[in-house]
Amino acid sequence: MLPVLVTAEEMRQMDRRTIEEFGIPGLLLMENAGLQVVNHAEQRFGSWRGKRALVLCGGGNNGGDGMVVARHAVQRGAEALVVLVADPAKVTGDALTNLRIVQKLELPLHVLRSIDELRDLWAGGWDIVVDALLGIGVTGEVRGLIGEVIRFFEGCAAPVVAVDVPSGIDADTGAVCGCAMRARLTVTFGAMKVGLAVYPGAEYAGEVVVADIGIPAAVVEQANVPRRLITREQVREWLPARPPDAHKGHFGHVLVVGGSVGLAGAPMMAAEAALRVGAGLCSVAVPQGIYAAAASTLREAMVHPLPDAPEGCLSAESIGAMTPLLQRANVLAIGPGWSTHPPAREGLRKLLAVARVPCVIDADALNCIALEPDLLPAEHPPMVLTPHPGEMARLMNTDTATVQSNRLEMARQAAQRFRAVVVLKGARTVIATPEGRIRVNPTGNAGMATGGSGDVLTGAVAGLLAQGLDVEQSAVAGVYIHGLAGDLAAQEVGTAGLIAGDIIRCLPEAIKALEGEAPAEPLKDRRTEA
Repeated sequence: MLPVLVTAEEMRQMDRRTIEEFGIPGLLLMENAGLQVVNHAEQRFGSWRGKRALVLCGGGNNGGDGMVVARHAVQRGAEALVVLVADPAKVTGDALTNLRIVQKLELPLHVLRSIDELRDLWAGGWDIVVDALLGIGVTGEVRGLIGEVIRFFEGCAAPVVAVDVPSGIDADTGAVCGCAMRARLTVTFGAMKVGLAVYPGAEYAGEVVVADIGIPAAVVEQANVPRRLITREQVREWLPARPPDAHKGHFGHVLVVGGSVGLAGAPMMAAEAALRVGAGLCSVAVPQGIYAAAASTLREAMVHPLPDAPEGCLSAESIGAMTPLLQRANVLAIGPGWSTHPPAREGLRKLLAVARVPCVIDADALNCIALEPDLLPAEHPPMVLTPHPGEMARLMNTDTATVQSNRLEMARQAAQRFRAVVVLKGARTVIATPEGRIRVNPTGNAGMATGGSGDVLTGAVAGLLAQGLDVEQSAVAGVYIHGLAGDLAAQEVGTAGLIAGDIIRCLPEAIKALEGEAPAEPLKDRRTEA
């Protein structure tokens, strides 16, 4: 199955086409869905035989899926109780068909009228809970008896298996609609839902399995969904080759420009990351005042002092002294440790005006653009912007809560506004292109919420750019590798004490884990001419 990320409406359209155009009955899709839940729950939690299963069903198709689950669980030796949190008279369509099957089989069925009834039922003791209350149909706040039921299961010790989407999670954004079921396993159908791939929905979903219920592959492909979950296979395909007869010049030359008083380490972390992902050469241009501190940090980088402003940052005069450096580099990494002082803003204006190679822009360089949007020229070379939520809020003239409430849409808007690939950092980092393509990254962990982690990402993306990947490929691969390196580091040191240097150290290991050894291909010189 394609690693697409679909909205609730896109999924409904796929279901509709499957039924109406391909003639596959909805009842068959429902049967397949319920059977897949039973199979995956058994793989995850062991045999159904002897288990007591409480199956919570709403009145829609999600509830119908749940009734199929109950039936097949009983077939495998479970004791199942269907708790219908709906008026039976209002159940229709395929869900009604399955309700009648439950009744004809005389499976235990309880129509819930109050939360007190649920308390009494729960006292009997249950081994597993199946959540088939709402599925993908939630947008507004969950209210009424279903809301009470969801809240009742907060802190539930028994494992919860969610059918398609945990009840109360917005399938489009991952938002909690007032309250939500917290599952250990979610079996979702046909395609991954956006709300399961991003937080907080990803946390509530637990382990997610995308199950095939019979929707034709052509239906998914023809939907032209612009969103994808980044996969290991895709990143492996893009990894730059290392031909046996190559030399350092073939792997590009990154120029990191940044640093200011108190922030000498930021550009150096970016530089080391660029080298650790395979860039052949890396130069670093920093203010004269921090040159000694910066130059002593990394022996492999060529560090160049530039005239600095009284504030201890770079300025337009600094950029004027950079011409030879600019001529040698084929990628610029701009912003780590930059500063937002007025001289730094003017320096950024001049640098962006003369830039002729792809740029990765981060940190205070983004904050300068937020303060003075005209710093970014109308016509500019290919760019990757890497804001964290606070920087994104400033760039888009909004607040962080708004950014976090719909990260995919905010990244899409920013990419179009700035005509650049945008990397919205955070848990499940989002990458968006000006053309509307969106990627969500599955790697990374909470330990990476540490100072310098963003500088490492900037260097990683720039290092891949230098080796010939385009801006979209570099952003996608850089984010994935950065997160994977963080995961490897967390395996060694845990998440509490993980620092940016640990991520840098594990970048080569992450690439090695991805590729084994990339096949050789004809040499391509990726240097720029001086």
